[in-house]
Amino acid sequence: MDALKKIAESSMKTEIPQFSIGDTIKIGVKIREGDKERVQMFEGTVIAKKGSGVAETFTVRRVSYGVGVERVFPVHSPNVVSVQVVRRGRVRRSKLYYLRDRVGKAAKVKEQIK
Repeated sequence: MDALKKIAESSMKTEIPQFSIGDTIKIGVKIREGDKERVQMFEGTVIAKKGSGVAETFTVRRVSYGVGVERVFPVHSPNVVSVQVVRRGRVRRSKLYYLRDRVGKAAKVKEQIK
């Protein structure tokens, strides 16, 4: 258990920006191909956040070539290099699973204007 706490403390030191459900974010993910490593960007809408502490995850959805793609990222993963907030979304739900059934403009989230 102590080893898990040490790993948790070291991984939680990385600073990530504040983002919430409905925001469009761009995530830099480390991809390993053979012995090479590169950073691949994944941009989409945050549809869910789960867990807390070390086990916290968030789900990002985007439509790529007409196919919906969802990826679940651990917040404190060493493979998540960067997180950028592209635009803030204005939603009234904590989970946006209903966007899976929507197509085109109906699947958009309104932008939050400050």
